[in-house]
Amino acid sequence: MITAMSESPAQAAPALDPEDRKLVTLARSARARNAVAEGAAVRDETGRTYVAGSVTLPSLTLSALQTAVAMAVASGARSLEAAVVVTEADRPSEADRAAVGDLGGPDTPLILAGPDGEVRTGVTAGS
Repeated sequence: MITAMSESPAQAAPALDPEDRKLVTLARSARARNAVAEGAAVRDETGRTYVAGSVTLPSLTLSALQTAVAMAVASGARSLEAAVVVTEADRPSEADRAAVGDLGGPDTPLILAGPDGEVRTGVTAGS
């Protein structure tokens, strides 16, 4: 899990344990493989991971985190341990925080990393 939280990208990035680092790698790979703006990965309460890219169709637009959370729910997950999004954005969107919080609760760690895999910030879904 994250050992430190930082709301501001100017502050030190959170240190990650190997399981959270794996989520960053998976999210980064999803972004690159699908040539999409964002990649995301979430880990459920059993340790299963769900990986997704953003979805942009004429009738459906989902962020990568929303897609990963939907995949977890569709697979029977009851909670989340952690979530990661790889993006150019400086902070997680409110919609992403809400999706993670809806399944994992307000204390679920949400890590934001850049396309290079460097962690920019770590927050909780409810912060």
